Amino acid sequence: MEGTSVPEDFNSKIIDEFRANAGQVGGPFEGARLLLLHTTGARSGQERVNPMMYQKLGDDYVVFASKGGAPVHPGWFHNLVAHPRVRAEVGTRTLELRARVAEPNEREPIWTAWKQANPGFADYEAKTTRQIPVIILEPVS
Repeated sequence: MEGTSVPEDFNSKIIDEFRANAGQVGGPFEGARLLLLHTTGARSGQERVNPMMYQKLGDDYVVFASKGGAPVHPGWFHNLVAHPRVRAEVGTRTLELRARVAEPNEREPIWTAWKQANPGFADYEAKTTRQIPVIILEPVS
């Protein structure tokens, strides 16, 4: 089908389930902390929504641009670098956030803890030569 891809369909189902169940989903993400990240397309300027696992760090949310260990960063990463003002749906709340890539000294302990808690991400890291970005989403006051 023209204009339709499997990842978009997969994401659409997760997004629908997330919204219908106050942020809870089943299947491969059952029990995982998920948020829906709203970014603005770097080139298109259109809103994009991506479900992703996150880690809470104080008042901040942390997400990881793994793309399953692909050799390139996910599209949403390029979007938030171009437009760091983002929104995230967490449970039934929508938050205004500012995204920034973690500095090397703060990245390492966050990334190490994430891989220990979620070993699949260590597998993603082993599949690629790029450093997987750790993104900190800070609340906007």
